[in-house]
Amino acid sequence: MEAFFLASGQGALFAIYHPPAAGMRKRGGVLYAPPFAEEMNKSRRMAAQQARRLAAAGFGVLMPDLYGTGDSSGDFGEARWSVWRENLIHCAEWLRQRDHTPLTLWGLRLGGLLAAELAGELAVARLVLWQPVLSGQRLLQQFLRLRLTADRLKGGGETQAHLQETLAAGQSLEVAGYELHPELALALEQARLTRPSSTVRVDWFELAGVADCPLSPASRRAMEEWRGAGVTVHARTVVGDSFWATQEIAEAPALLDATLNALLDETP
Repeated sequence: MEAFFLASGQGALFAIYHPPAAGMRKRGGVLYAPPFAEEMNKSRRMAAQQARRLAAAGFGVLMPDLYGTGDSSGDFGEARWSVWRENLIHCAEWLRQRDHTPLTLWGLRLGGLLAAELAGELAVARLVLWQPVLSGQRLLQQFLRLRLTADRLKGGGETQAHLQETLAAGQSLEVAGYELHPELALALEQARLTRPSSTVRVDWFELAGVADCPLSPASRRAMEEWRGAGVTVHARTVVGDSFWATQEIAEAPALLDATLNALLDETP
């Protein structure tokens, strides 16, 4: 494992690189797109475990903190959707310069939405989605509810409509310790999970509390639309906790196994 700062147009990005294990056949590169705000911190252990497993199997894995998050340059209030896109494009080029091809984009939650949006532009071979966010607008509403809950515990009277009006007026909001800029909020409102090219294989995973649980209806509708457009989608649920949202740091070992097996599968 190598931890370093990767220069970018906006500032230095902190990144962790897991090179392919010595003696293993090189299988390509994997670029991780992390989730949003506190979900990123809750997910670090799972992401690190998956990266180590992939590297042991011969993949080169790059895990950046996007601009304004983690240990990268900038504050969260300076984060923008367009900058995060540029960060991932830059990281993909870094992997390709080291001959880590073909390239896989691996996104968790909002990172899945970002990865799907970039899959065509980066001409990736594969897209791995962990519980992808289908609508940035819905995620934004859930995020704002954290502020509303904290406000009500203090006896306040803020409403969702008031928060939306504040953002629309060009003012930032502090939510659960994160400064949300109105430009980022607007981008989230407009973001939808993008159908990738039919040349991209998609492996879509969702977590469930019991075995053989079907995917959510919204996810099934999205996948049916993708398949109808000729996209190859392999989808399944695995048993495990929603580790990005649990109060304590949690793991989902079955997800690690299923993801590694999917990426070792070289069939179309």
